Amino acid sequence: MLARRSLLVAASGIALLGLAGCGGSGGAATLGPDDMVVGAANAPVTLIEYASVMCPHCKEWHDTVWAQLKTNYIDTGKVRFVLREMATPAQAAPIAVAAFQIARCGGANTDQYMARVDELFRQQNAIFGSGSMAGVRAKLVEIGVSTGLTEDQVGQCIADEAGGRRIQRIAEEGDRDFHITGTPTFVINGTKVDSPEALTYEGLAHLLDAAAAAHH
Repeated sequence: MLARRSLLVAASGIALLGLAGCGGSGGAATLGPDDMVVGAANAPVTLIEYASVMCPHCKEWHDTVWAQLKTNYIDTGKVRFVLREMATPAQAAPIAVAAFQIARCGGANTDQYMARVDELFRQQNAIFGSGSMAGVRAKLVEIGVSTGLTEDQVGQCIADEAGGRRIQRIAEEGDRDFHITGTPTFVINGTKVDSPEALTYEGLAHLLDAAAAAHH
């Protein structure tokens, strides 16, 4: 079991965390205050990703798809991207909650948030390989400090129970609206993507282009 004290995560009541298994239609996509949004509000396509920074499959997608997606679709105004935070199951769950708390820490704007998400994905293997809960916490603090936070800020953000409550809301709403059972899972213009196409840049580009064409 993860040592809650070691991570300073008050996540003992987050029974939902099993909902967000790494791996793994319908409902309207309405954005809310928990969503982290990148791109133009008037983009013809809204792409929602349900993801955990501690999910290896999410890391693979981020490593192989994200940069091209951002350059070719988000930065050009074609796609508005929404990241919805999920926790990986079992022992990694409190780590995922803590990591997302660091990403949002200090009232991070979208650019700061995504830069921290990038770094968390980049160092995912190092986090898992830290060897102990003390090692994991030290690694998370190191990442937070490297992205502009103080050690005190990192500790306070990890300990903030709002993080667990937020991820619980996201998971419950994802289950209700789209039957989200794994990460990463994608929703395009309000429709859950069941095809594995979304896991590659070429496949996702095809889906986004089709959604844009249908929008006109």
